[in-house]
Amino acid sequence: MVALTIPSIGRRAENTSPPSAVAEVMAGCSLRLIEPSLTARYSDWISEALDEIQGCFLITDPGIAGHPIVFASHGFLAMSGYSREEVLGRNGRMFQGPATNRRSVLEIREAIREERTLQISLLNYRKDGTPHWILFHLFPVFGVDDGRVAHFVAVQVPIPRRSRSLSEARCGGARGRLFGACRNEVRSDCDLGCNLAADLFVDVDNRGLEAEESREASEQEKERASDAANSILSALTQYSKLTGRVVSSKRCRLAGISPLSSSLILSLGRIKQSFVLTDPQLPDMPIVYASDEFLSLTGYSRHEILGHNYEFLNGPDTEVEVLHQIRQSIQVECACTVRLLNYRKDGSSFWNLLHISPVRNASGKVAFYVNVQIDENAKSDGLGLSPHMRQLGVVGAVKVAVRSLSLCAGPSRPSS
Repeated sequence: MVALTIPSIGRRAENTSPPSAVAEVMAGCSLRLIEPSLTARYSDWISEALDEIQGCFLITDPGIAGHPIVFASHGFLAMSGYSREEVLGRNGRMFQGPATNRRSVLEIREAIREERTLQISLLNYRKDGTPHWILFHLFPVFGVDDGRVAHFVAVQVPIPRRSRSLSEARCGGARGRLFGACRNEVRSDCDLGCNLAADLFVDVDNRGLEAEESREASEQEKERASDAANSILSALTQYSKLTGRVVSSKRCRLAGISPLSSSLILSLGRIKQSFVLTDPQLPDMPIVYASDEFLSLTGYSRHEILGHNYEFLNGPDTEVEVLHQIRQSIQVECACTVRLLNYRKDGSSFWNLLHISPVRNASGKVAFYVNVQIDENAKSDGLGLSPHMRQLGVVGAVKVAVRSLSLCAGPSRPSS
């Protein structure tokens, strides 16, 4: 398994120095999110179901900082030599080594960024430092309700050595030509050289694998990877129905919305404030992202609001003049701050201190509008900041996230 965020060819497991205190704290925070990553979407029985599936595979969560491993199969643990405790919460970088092909790593990173399936041959390393070739089959799992990537699954099928080395073949040809004309001493020297070359490539601990350029998977191995992927997806789909958070191998588009990339969603998820993003390029300017805090404030679930116009919060006593002011600001692509009466899902009303601002991409075109809400009766944030300053902070963070991602936008979010 390679890095599922920003891969880099790293040191192998020979480095046994103890982790720093900061690293231990980060690992602890990540581990607390590992189990809920699976159980919240697939129920408490998913780990037991996945343990029954034969094969080597990992499941990772791009929604958790560091894109950690959240499940490792028994087959993978046996193949790699690691225990489950050593793998969970870690990034796939840990299986790379000095001979892992950088180009292959970049191809995998690109597939993750574009949220698509990939099959590629890859040289990984076991816990004891020995290299081994695998067919790496990666595929995303999408949430049906919002079209986001819920997890990535990485199936790994060992690729055995099938042919003798080039050095062995050359020596074999030379030996045939020499046998008829050379002295026994020459034959013995050639035999010795050929045997050494063969030993290099079929060494028991596979240390000679670095000398190979690559290994190609057979059709049978590709079929094995696809069969395992189908079995895993079937289990994930079946158990996701128990929680109502159904997953699929294909992205489900809501009302013509192109879902945001996982990288952008992860960046936006770090902003702990009630806000939504709307897309002015789409008809009726629908909501394409809603923070968890917005859902808590309004009482709606995410699938109830994505694809809808923001005005669903308005009600009978919402002032028409204020709505007209908002529409005018959007028309001239300017920010505005207003106070208006909005309504929660349960029908209760609240005074919404609303700030709306355009968010431009790297080319300067308006890609989104961010709507930041503050309940006028809510408690202060404890930092002494005014509501408007808190809203400006959210707008700034959203702009940084969007502009950074728009420089390398994948297909999940077409460039505006």
